[in-house]
Amino acid sequence: MDVFNRLAPFIQDFIYQSGWEELRGIQVAACEVIFGGDDNLLLSSGTASGKTEAAFLPVLTELYEKPSKSVGVMYISPLKALINDQFKRLEQLLIDSNIPVCKWHGDASMTKKNELIKHPQGIIQITPESLESLLTNKRGACLQMFSDLRYIIIDEVHQFMRDVRGVQLLCLLERLQKLTGVTPRRIGLSATLGDVSQAQSWLNTGTDRVCAAPLTDEGKKKIKLFIERFVNLHDIRDTENSDSSDNTISTGGNIGNREHYEYLFNITLDKKTIIFTNSREETELVIANLKEIASVKKSPDVYRVHHGNVSALIRENTEDEMKSADEKIVTGATVTLELGIDIGSLDQAVQIGAPLTVSSFAQRLGRCGRRGQIPQLLFTFVEDIRINSADTLGPINWEFLRIIAIVELYTKEHWMEPIPPQRHAYNLLYHQTMSYLKSSGELSPAALSQAILTLGCFTNIPQSDYKRLL
Repeated sequence: MDVFNRLAPFIQDFIYQSGWEELRGIQVAACEVIFGGDDNLLLSSGTASGKTEAAFLPVLTELYEKPSKSVGVMYISPLKALINDQFKRLEQLLIDSNIPVCKWHGDASMTKKNELIKHPQGIIQITPESLESLLTNKRGACLQMFSDLRYIIIDEVHQFMRDVRGVQLLCLLERLQKLTGVTPRRIGLSATLGDVSQAQSWLNTGTDRVCAAPLTDEGKKKIKLFIERFVNLHDIRDTENSDSSDNTISTGGNIGNREHYEYLFNITLDKKTIIFTNSREETELVIANLKEIASVKKSPDVYRVHHGNVSALIRENTEDEMKSADEKIVTGATVTLELGIDIGSLDQAVQIGAPLTVSSFAQRLGRCGRRGQIPQLLFTFVEDIRINSADTLGPINWEFLRIIAIVELYTKEHWMEPIPPQRHAYNLLYHQTMSYLKSSGELSPAALSQAILTLGCFTNIPQSDYKRLL
């Protein structure tokens, strides 16, 4: 198949104007699956490999050639910020297509939402919570809005699979199918998967379809890893370091911490950087120390934090600053910047300590591999060493050993953590029961059982358990 010539004219123009020399392997593979059959599709590849375009280019071509009588494409994201980011990218792509795109979440324009209800068409970008609200409170509108829904694109599949929120999403999609009588094809996008077959099964839930997961040869890629170590030395031998009351005296104190922050300050000067940590508290501590050093040295305050406890407005402002080529922002972050939000090209990424998982390492490494760069990550850690005369082997650096293990698993074994299945989510069973009742009105226990326990996520729950719940 000549994939490029199969694409809609407005997409071909976009590719030319964007200076693409060729379509990537994953984009060609996605087009072949979408144009060549009726399967669901799972696209799993590294960060910045073109997955989003791989999903949208063939889907938008089909929507352009055969316009839907309702909303034709539903894009589902775990984050409003990711929706806002993708909205801007889609708007550019769709300029000459006459295909509208509408954001639908708590911060989106109510005027645009009402317009979509009256004249459903094009693409809707939505979170699971907003989809639940639609199904619960606007059941009649959903019938009209999604009566000819063709595709559902689920971004960051691995995130949804990790917790009960993903089970909630699958329930909502099945409820929508039963309401409208249509079964859209599903396309899942994920950067990190330890078990592709598990994700295929998850994506297929309730669809009676098979799921294609094309493998593309991305070739061997270079990565660069660096490590810097700092030491807090505590001598606890009961020799010259004990005072008259036999209390232990630390000979090194917190000098390692001070040197660490000074080092971070110096290497991030005039460089757009993400400093990843494993907790919100550590993120706040690191950025507070960098701000303090900058204040003493009369340097500009370019230090930001980005995590789940920071308000959405502050996070979005930070993302906008990072996208700017002129701003050399240093951002402390947790998992919130692991996801696919476009923040432009980074000068570097830093990981304090070892990441908690191989999957997290892969995501964070990929943050610095965009736009033709070689992915690179600098590890820094502060080691507390306690010297004890009884310790014949000397101190063991467990943090360093964990870094080695994670890197070896990723680079040599190509291994990532399998995602544990969510079984018997009784809290969600209660939640979906109440949501369905609010949407449908009064139902008999038998009718309610038929509606809820036939959802793919609840088929393993016995009737007797559901009766007890009711």
